[in-house]
Amino acid sequence: MKGQGFRTGFAVAALLLAGSAAAREQIRIVGSSTVFPFTTAVAENFRRANPQFRTPIVESTGTGGGIKLFCSGVGARHPDIANASRRIKPSEVEQCRRAGVNRIIEVKIGIDGLVLAQAKTGPALKLTQRQVYHALAKTPFGATRRPTFWSDIDPRLPRLRIEVIGPPPTSGTRDAFNELYMRAGCDTEPAMRALAKTDPDRHREICERVREDGPYVEAGENDNLIVQKLVANPSAIGVFGFSYFEENTDTLRDVPINGVLASPETIASGAYPGARAIYIYVKGEHVDSVRGLKEFLTEFTREGTMGPKGYLARRGLVALPAQEREVVRARARGLVALKPGEVG
Repeated sequence: MKGQGFRTGFAVAALLLAGSAAAREQIRIVGSSTVFPFTTAVAENFRRANPQFRTPIVESTGTGGGIKLFCSGVGARHPDIANASRRIKPSEVEQCRRAGVNRIIEVKIGIDGLVLAQAKTGPALKLTQRQVYHALAKTPFGATRRPTFWSDIDPRLPRLRIEVIGPPPTSGTRDAFNELYMRAGCDTEPAMRALAKTDPDRHREICERVREDGPYVEAGENDNLIVQKLVANPSAIGVFGFSYFEENTDTLRDVPINGVLASPETIASGAYPGARAIYIYVKGEHVDSVRGLKEFLTEFTREGTMGPKGYLARRGLVALPAQEREVVRARARGLVALKPGEVG
């Protein structure tokens, strides 16, 4: 009986160890397809600089799906880092806390542009946020009539069928699109700005609900697939991060928004309407038990990584201002977790 009790205790201890982050010696990262190439580059450089650690596993699951996995719990079965093309939501922070993830370390890694682009072989378009919203809203400005051609919105635009290929609702890029294009375009109408104050739910329904009758096509979380579809269909417009656009300027051209083209300068200054911050979120509960996690965070926040002359800038990431980089670096290396109510 005594030996059986010892074996039972040993089995329980083994099960507990298997469920802990200590049971895994390879960093696991999930989340945004936009942030994926940046984090992959850091993972590769991290391995070269730290051969004693294994190369982190980086999966492109979309921001929403990645944060859901990140917030599902603590231990070897759960990822250590979530890539995000938008800031974490208060509801997601609460989901994390309910699952025991209380030390969420937020690292703003830089600025990206949410670009609208088309094949160079197609007819050139110049659009405004208002026109993009009008083209894609289910009930534009509260009306039920929806345009079929761009010229239905403005006769100065070509008689070209509206076709926009973009991310699904699970993507952080879709959240950013709703904020930077749909809501911003909707709020150019004074009545919509007033509605936001009197009936926020109705305002959200009118301003952010994307039509489902064909002009907006969901292309999944694979931005490379959007590029391929644009080349195959020169009449269409694609929605994706600036880094993907920069990698494909041989076949694609930027659609000016409000007269502004996307560039590192216009994105950094905020002049480009589609500029947005991008993030990684690190699970503080795993820092002391997953080998290399601290060192990986150090690699990600080095000036040679995220600075204006760092290797991520060469991949299309726009660096944060110098003072903000120092604040981000200090918080990341100090493992400073988000405080209750800090995200709102």
